[in-house]
Amino acid sequence: MRAVWLGEFGGPGVLVAGEAPDPVAGPGQVLVEVAFSNVTFVETQFRASGSGPFTPVLPMIPGNGVGGVISSVGEGVRLGLVGKRVVTSTGGAGGYAQRVAVDASLVFPVPDALSLDVAVALLADGRTATGLVHAVSVEPGERVLVEAAAGGVGSLLVQLAKAAGAEVVAAAGGAEKIARARELGADFAVDYTEPGWAEKAGEVDVVFDGVGGEIGTTAFSLLRPGGRMARYGLASGTWAEVSEEDARARGVTLVGSIGDAAAMRGFTESALAAAAAGHLTPVIGQRFPLAAAAEAHAAIEARETFGKTLLIP
Repeated sequence: MRAVWLGEFGGPGVLVAGEAPDPVAGPGQVLVEVAFSNVTFVETQFRASGSGPFTPVLPMIPGNGVGGVISSVGEGVRLGLVGKRVVTSTGGAGGYAQRVAVDASLVFPVPDALSLDVAVALLADGRTATGLVHAVSVEPGERVLVEAAAGGVGSLLVQLAKAAGAEVVAAAGGAEKIARARELGADFAVDYTEPGWAEKAGEVDVVFDGVGGEIGTTAFSLLRPGGRMARYGLASGTWAEVSEEDARARGVTLVGSIGDAAAMRGFTESALAAAAAGHLTPVIGQRFPLAAAAEAHAAIEARETFGKTLLIP
């Protein structure tokens, strides 16, 4: 099968397309014929340094989320799963390929109303966004600031916060991304690459910080007493410089974890159901052939992407 190999850590060019042995579904596993592979910012960080939530055992096929059709099952798995459309995590390896074998317990059936690309776009980002909105308990009438509002998670947070009855302030970099955030339903939008963006945004009750660094730290300063800040990403390269002591002094709650494995599965199912019902729409900004995985990583790192990035085997 065709796959993308990571033989060393470094720039996007270390991702090399090639051949790999076809995987086989072992006991308790299913074999998925991959139609779309998810690409995340976390995966670019892992490729660059080996740091992150995945175990670095090189050489490896990277990739942590795919969608496709089950073509075979291993011992102990229902034959009725063959032919089913599913999305699934892979455990951090194997996703940038035409086929992947995963534990049957990890797959999510794709609702008939959803296309596979939409379902894959929701697998990681939908779970994260749904969990974040739940963790901070967004209330009707609250003012919510969403950083990186045109990104994969941010674009979903705008929709979910708006659906919860909040006034949504979108923050993003550049006129095009600001316009996309407004199209998604943001009530107000600011460009955080421009001076004075925080003053334009004004005070808020909730901050969803997916950028970190100076932007995240500045966003923290906008929180009213009793506010909440969910820190879930560091697109800037560093976390926001906000401590628990800083938060207590201002009467603000910092939210880090959004739940255990069972909760995460529930958030994924909720996101898929919401999309199937027409209440949540992921933005798929770009698609690359599997062999162009290096180009996909480079585009994400250069901040040239919006919404979700997918690979097509």
